[in-house]
Amino acid sequence: MSKTVKGFSKFSKEEKINWLASNFFRSEKEGKKVLSQYLNQDEELQQLHDEFIENTVSNFYVPYAIAPNFLINGKAYTIPMAIEESSVVAAASLSAKFWSERGGFSARVISMTKVGQVHFMYSGDKEDLIRYFEEVKPELIRGTDDITENMRKRGGGIVDVVLRNKTEKLDNYYQLHVTFETGDSMGANFINSCLESIARTFERDDIEIVMSILSNYVPECRVYAEVSCPIENFASERPEFFAQKFVQAVAIADAEPYRAVTHNKGIMNGIDAVILATGNDFRAVAAGAHAYASCNGTYKSLTQARVEDGKFVFSIEIPLSLGTVGGLTKLHPLARLSLEILQNPTAEELMQIVAVAGLAQNFAAIRALTTTGIQQGHMKMHLKNILNQLEANLHEKELITKSFQGKTVSHSAVAEALHKIRTGH
Repeated sequence: MSKTVKGFSKFSKEEKINWLASNFFRSEKEGKKVLSQYLNQDEELQQLHDEFIENTVSNFYVPYAIAPNFLINGKAYTIPMAIEESSVVAAASLSAKFWSERGGFSARVISMTKVGQVHFMYSGDKEDLIRYFEEVKPELIRGTDDITENMRKRGGGIVDVVLRNKTEKLDNYYQLHVTFETGDSMGANFINSCLESIARTFERDDIEIVMSILSNYVPECRVYAEVSCPIENFASERPEFFAQKFVQAVAIADAEPYRAVTHNKGIMNGIDAVILATGNDFRAVAAGAHAYASCNGTYKSLTQARVEDGKFVFSIEIPLSLGTVGGLTKLHPLARLSLEILQNPTAEELMQIVAVAGLAQNFAAIRALTTTGIQQGHMKMHLKNILNQLEANLHEKELITKSFQGKTVSHSAVAEALHKIRTGH
């Protein structure tokens, strides 16, 4: 059969799977079996999942876990996390326990302002454009009244509309830079609807509207979180030495982009896991966070550490555009349950929780790197994955796990040990 297809979206699910199986699966029977295993047996629930995106043939599961014992602003939280990477949940839980015994995390939202832009081209006189904008600006905002009415009742809406001249970067390029408050909603559809309305009102013969779209770069929609303790409480042995070593490790990530990327990826392990579990857009958050890490022209650490007045302080400041209503937050059953586990937070509270998850993850990683090394804990967790890849049975898993205690774990070493068990050597 041909590996290209016409009218695929109109196929039934069974027809889609049959086409896929006959063209790509080494074993049609086994491939169909895998797809079937991951379909939800509850037909109503499966239909809900099918309607999230297009051309669905199955579901792709990632583990869903919880990290308990987080103390944030004096309130206890258990944090749901959806992620496939070994040791992330264990590390977050370890950090939560460590800091719960030292006063916990503190967090605050700096701002919740979000951004959208109308991009347009104009080749006429700049002063004429400025005058025209000033004349129609009130009308631009009034023209969105039917869209913003409900949002204004919840304390949100359009904050401001600003004309920006971008002709130094691109000939004839201008934009309307619009700022929004969206309350507990992430607000993507709301923002885009407002922008399209503004564009229609602003358009005239000599103004060419190119596009109207929200931005996932939200440097004003930021949250700050930190932990601190007296240096003597930082470690059981040589606390001052290890606190300074920790500070040096963060300073290296701030100075060296090669290290900063991996450093910040670890932060996003914790952040993305909570965002995915709550039905938010982890790709938008990750893009915005990495842009923010580069906002001064060099890619830097999203966290900071210092020792001052006998106290160790570790903090993060990061842009997070999140919602607790709208989108999948209430539509996806597990996302809805995640918000229940988090005690039904507001968007502001969720921002604080997510920032703390990133800070906790980073703390665990740097603490391991500057003490025992990252591989000891990571490979201990990864051992389970290696054994599953090698199709070890329960007895073999028990023997291998015991034999590798305190030893370096590698795929080849585990495979060799398993081979010896199976051959009786």
